[in-house]
Amino acid sequence: MKILVIEDNQRLAERIGYHFKKEYTVDIYANGIEAIENYKEHTYSVIILDLGLPDMQGSEVCKHIRSRDDETPLIILTGNNAVSKRVELLNAGADDFLSKPFDVSELKARVNALRRRGTQLKIKPRIIYKDIEIDTEQHTVKRSNQEITLRRKEFEILQCLIQNKGRVMTREMIMHHVWSAGSSSWLNTVDVHIKHLRDKIDKPFEAQYIKTSYGLGYKIEA
Repeated sequence: MKILVIEDNQRLAERIGYHFKKEYTVDIYANGIEAIENYKEHTYSVIILDLGLPDMQGSEVCKHIRSRDDETPLIILTGNNAVSKRVELLNAGADDFLSKPFDVSELKARVNALRRRGTQLKIKPRIIYKDIEIDTEQHTVKRSNQEITLRRKEFEILQCLIQNKGRVMTREMIMHHVWSAGSSSWLNTVDVHIKHLRDKIDKPFEAQYIKTSYGLGYKIEA
């Protein structure tokens, strides 16, 4: 199993590599361009990406990786703790992020959590709810036979709501299901993704399926 670390702070990169080397093969790159070029040639279990690289923004590296690979878990390392930046990074395709300074043991725990999510038993390939059809293998969604393009997190939220139909899913539950971290300061990110999901899956149709349980969370009726 391999981990890709994109971090220009040599001491931090070496510390991360040291703590992971017993369980993983670790590739370390100090700039975005070199990492992108080498990323094409390998398959990784997890990507650890620093936001502040010397040659390009880590968010641009994230977008480039996601344009080629929508599956490999990706953790951002950042010194910017603003909620707006967190929303931006999650929208760009990050699965999790960790604010600097951090303890490497917490980084390991987050990496292991992402890997566990990736190795869970596969659910049935097709999920049907009324006129919605989800193909979990092809990662496609149709409503009333119309194909709807969803981003990865929107897809996972819809899948989460339908699989738990009839049950109120709190923001914490959705965050835990879709992202590996559940910090309460991230919870507005769930609302942002729900709005985007509603615009695509509900707004163009007469029946509105995604309901708000005020003060609690969201649900789809059984």
